[in-house]
Amino acid sequence: MPSTTLADRAVRWYATAARDLPWRRPGTTAWGVLTSEVMLQQTPAARVAPVYEEWMRRWPEPAELAAEAAGAAIRAWGRLGYPRRALRLHQCATVLATDHGGVVPDDLSVLLGLPGVGAYTARAVAAFAFGQRQPVVDTNVRRLVARAHRGRADGGPATTTDDLLTVTDLLPRQPAKAARASIAFMELGALICTARAPSCADCPLRTVCAWDRAGRPPVEGPRRRSQGYAGTDRQARGVLMALARAGTLHAAAFDDAWPDQVQLQRALDGLLEDGLLIMAGPDQYELP
Repeated sequence: MPSTTLADRAVRWYATAARDLPWRRPGTTAWGVLTSEVMLQQTPAARVAPVYEEWMRRWPEPAELAAEAAGAAIRAWGRLGYPRRALRLHQCATVLATDHGGVVPDDLSVLLGLPGVGAYTARAVAAFAFGQRQPVVDTNVRRLVARAHRGRADGGPATTTDDLLTVTDLLPRQPAKAARASIAFMELGALICTARAPSCADCPLRTVCAWDRAGRPPVEGPRRRSQGYAGTDRQARGVLMALARAGTLHAAAFDDAWPDQVQLQRALDGLLEDGLLIMAGPDQYELP
């Protein structure tokens, strides 16, 4: 099977089936793409879209975000979760404003040096903002490629060098077409080739899918269990962040905020260490 078969089919499907998401619309800047990719980490697109649109109305350029306190970014992040991403995005905007003339760079190595921009995000920005030929590999792409190309039910827990090489081989040689294929692979994995209930009958890759031809064998080994949220330190951190977004957080409110005061103190210490909260006075805390 030619390496471009999967890409060609995915791109044709994407042309009519892609979701209308604000960061995909004409006129989206590289800063808009970068912002969306940070927001979309471990967060569904439907939750991200309204926050993203308000964020871009308020801070359409990195310098505008950099001019505000980090707390403004954390507050605007709302309940997207993992608020350290907001802090990193503010730090990224500051570096862009001070070191790059307020412009998102198009060089992969420079992107990788920005705060909060890892290997996936850097390649996503290079591909989706600048039309470069980059292997943009997230959980959805790993799963799609594992099934359609390798005949396996799952792509593994983390992206490997082999994943990047395999996806690179599947991309068209022309950069703009490769970038289009990258977003098409992601969309197929998100909407059709899902983890628990793939819609194989609707998949444009079905006739060339190695997993389907093999009879859709199940995942080998024990399934990974998703981590719960209720009662965790992460939930306790979320409670404190919600109180801080409403105003100065007083230690006197702790008794009513969370039943386990030892766990709550641990969450508070973590937020202070991460820079998401700062001391505002004796037993008082606020956003930075």
